Amino acid sequence: MKTLFDIRFGVVAKALIALCLTSAFAFGANSAAEEAFKRGVAAHEQGNLQEAIKQYTQAIEIDPNYATAYGVRGLAYHKSGDADKAIADYTQAIKIDPKLAQAYYNRGLAYDSLGDKSKAIADYTQAIKIDLSYADAYYNRGVIYGNLGDKSKAIADYTQAIKIDPKDAMAYYNRGIAYDDLGDRKQAIADYTQAIKVDPNYAKAYYNRGLAYDSLGDKSKAIADYTQAIKIDPKKTEAYYNRGLAYDSLGDKSKAIADYTQAIKIDPKGARAYYNRGITYYDLGDRKQAIADYTQAIKVDPNYAKAYYNRGIACADLGDLNKAITDWTQAIKIDPSFASAYNNRGSAYANLGDYKSATKWF
Repeated sequence: MKTLFDIRFGVVAKALIALCLTSAFAFGANSAAEEAFKRGVAAHEQGNLQEAIKQYTQAIEIDPNYATAYGVRGLAYHKSGDADKAIADYTQAIKIDPKLAQAYYNRGLAYDSLGDKSKAIADYTQAIKIDLSYADAYYNRGVIYGNLGDKSKAIADYTQAIKIDPKDAMAYYNRGIAYDDLGDRKQAIADYTQAIKVDPNYAKAYYNRGLAYDSLGDKSKAIADYTQAIKIDPKKTEAYYNRGLAYDSLGDKSKAIADYTQAIKIDPKGARAYYNRGITYYDLGDRKQAIADYTQAIKVDPNYAKAYYNRGIACADLGDLNKAITDWTQAIKIDPSFASAYNNRGSAYANLGDYKSATKWF
């Protein structure tokens, strides 16, 4: 499973507040309103959002046409978790100053957070019309297009963001995901690689590049990338899990078991890690440990048909055909199209001398 799109929020970045201050002076706000506004910014930067809102409100009461005060109060509301009030403030800022690209951008973020993707796209688009160099607007619009399944438009937006800012590691990373989703592993690898060049500590980029190499059959490069992702983020469960799969495919069972075990330590609810560790123990001839792992996978996920099926095989190998039949029956209940389970259950009935049941299920 790929680590998915990185989304850029940044609704209260200091640089943005500083820019808002500059805008306030440029628009010639009332001096008393400016003082209240500056007090709001100071509180905002200190994380005191309620005081910031209070001061921005005072600035607006003094000067009802203070577009930037509405815009930044919207930031504070959004940060406080009130997206609706944020949208109302951004809308008022836009009414006063229709060329305030930041207000469209931040309103887009607010709509996005509420799940209204079409309005978010419309606002990011308007921000771009006002400011063609608005890289973050291209980027976030690309994220939405990607999540909506329009990979081509997503790629176009990430590409534009990269043209504006060639050091935008997140844009390379997300474009890599889009190419990956389109099946273009080589281009995805190129983008993940570029993201890593810009940010050598980008664990997600190493991990996703590892998955891309893995899908191309290059297990060695995949393992190297999973390892690097783990070095940067030692709690990255999926990197251990997928490295385990890669080691397993190369025949290194002990390293595979070690990685599955580490994945389980980090996430004891990871049914797949138990299941695959069970397979590896089975391959090594340790049927009892395999059964223990399949059992644990079933405890975590009671609908894990393959775990029942494989546990049935291990039980049959140990001579317990009745338990095997019970497991294959459960696998069939979960997945009525599980042909191998029917076949194995029929064989088990035959071995027990129950030819009537065997005939029924063959």
